[in-house]
Amino acid sequence: MGLVGDEKTGKAPVVKDSELHNVEVEYLHGPDSFEQSAGSSDGQPRSRWGRFVDSFKRAEEIEVDPNLSEVEKAALRTAQAPLQRHLKNRHLQMIAIGGAIGTGLFVGSGTALRTGGPAGIILGWGLTGTMIYCMVMATGELNTVFPVAGGFTTYAVRFLDESLGFALNFNYMLQWLVVLPLEIVAASITVNFWGTDPKYRDGFVALFWVVIVIINLFGVRGYGEAEFVFSIIKVITIVGFIIMAIVLICGGGGREYIGAKYWYHPGAFVGDTAGKQFKGFCSVFVTAAFSFAGSELVGLAGSEAQNPRKAVPAAAKQVFWRITLFYILCLLLIGMLVPYNDPRLIGASSVDAAASPFVIAIVNAGIKGLPSVINVVILIAVLSVGNSAIYTCSRTLAALADQGFLPKIVGYIDRGGRPMVGIIISSVFGLLAFVAESSKEGEVFNWLLAISGLSSLFSWAGICFCQIRFRSALAVQGRSTDELPFKAPLGCWGSYWGAFMCFVMLAAQFYVALFPIGSKPNASDFFSAYLAFPIVLAFYIFHKIWKKNWKFLIKLEDMDIDTGRREVDVELLKQELAEERAVLAAKPFYIRWWSFWC
Repeated sequence: MGLVGDEKTGKAPVVKDSELHNVEVEYLHGPDSFEQSAGSSDGQPRSRWGRFVDSFKRAEEIEVDPNLSEVEKAALRTAQAPLQRHLKNRHLQMIAIGGAIGTGLFVGSGTALRTGGPAGIILGWGLTGTMIYCMVMATGELNTVFPVAGGFTTYAVRFLDESLGFALNFNYMLQWLVVLPLEIVAASITVNFWGTDPKYRDGFVALFWVVIVIINLFGVRGYGEAEFVFSIIKVITIVGFIIMAIVLICGGGGREYIGAKYWYHPGAFVGDTAGKQFKGFCSVFVTAAFSFAGSELVGLAGSEAQNPRKAVPAAAKQVFWRITLFYILCLLLIGMLVPYNDPRLIGASSVDAAASPFVIAIVNAGIKGLPSVINVVILIAVLSVGNSAIYTCSRTLAALADQGFLPKIVGYIDRGGRPMVGIIISSVFGLLAFVAESSKEGEVFNWLLAISGLSSLFSWAGICFCQIRFRSALAVQGRSTDELPFKAPLGCWGSYWGAFMCFVMLAAQFYVALFPIGSKPNASDFFSAYLAFPIVLAFYIFHKIWKKNWKFLIKLEDMDIDTGRREVDVELLKQELAEERAVLAAKPFYIRWWSFWC
């Protein structure tokens, strides 16, 4: 089924939802669905093994008009990618709620507490949370309109500039490429909590790697179900910890009343001068950003959702509750249970489960057995992030190939909707985790962390700018926001705030990287903390020279704001949305309030 541009205008065609369905059926099963999926060429039913083998064959490729621009070709390919839509509302909901709950919260918060103090982590995570909320709302708005393969990783090419999109996409791909070995190493270190002999480290690395790869070989359905289970476990643990922490702080169980004494001694901030306290506060931002990494996954998974118009907004709205309950409340309680000068926080590895303030708080309370439970959950959280790493990296690699940034073979998607070459590349890179047995483990780990540390900030700022540019293009082309299935509650102002906060956090991290806490300025500390910036800049300049693309931004009047829409009858869509809003307006206040936040 070839797709070409309009002969008169040369513009990319608007593809109807029914056409998208037909394209998907053709891709998944070929022109003869019975022969491809259930029978052989002689009409005999195929075995389950035969159908399994056939599922790895390449899905049928689309044809695009060679006369279209590179941006239009990329928009068509990503809109028509043969990914399967198997993610249900419950999958996206749990991915949104628990997807970003990982080592950044369970373990990294201990490092932030040590350098920023209890007040520092509340302010740091709180300000970062406002940015995350605005960014996820912008992602939800764009992904509901354009649930295309690669999600938000394709928007920068369409709404900003090809070179900027190239740089941001490769930065995002590299981030998740290195996260997999990082998380597997973290998992192998976590088992040390039970006194596991270090000589078994490679065995655990191999075990974790195999489990993560197998989950992703089941396709998006396997990823969705695994994340659903992982997220439920993490959410139940967080809720249970909050209840237990409140009891401990109030002196329950015959224990001493704690209250807010650690806010007074050793203090709310770290340092005896305002300058040291400010530097400690700035250091919290990068840990907070790391802990929120993955919040944007709703915008990537939306392309494989059964009903993105309903599922993506509902999932995006969960971010408010995740930030409020699972981060701010948790960190407030942690700051009241663990003093920032606790020796177990000093010099601990960012993946050392023994340095988790959650574990320290329970150990201090003398509750036996529960620290092991928390460590099991930390291990599950690590595997969850590793699972997301292969899913995200493989989809990003395929989207980069669809946009012409990588060889065509990288965009190989089989009849099961799996980007197999992307899965293979990210899985093979995960074997780097076997460095865990090397004496250079710490050095390699730190440099991998340097690559991924600030990457999310560039991606989040790009998402915010994409939403601003998309809204501007709507206005310039005489279109209305009434045609948007979901509108970000704070509109463009939210995206301006989100982008501003990203720059503030980058500036704060630059300050800490240039003048590190506890040591003099040096090149090693600077680049280990700020390596992502020169990487993004290098990719941007490289693409400008490679493609001789000297424009700064795509003109608003030339921007493609139609290709990839799931609902293309704009007038009918506007009528349906107006009716839905009228029905909601007639509901009681508490229902309208619930609909806004949930």
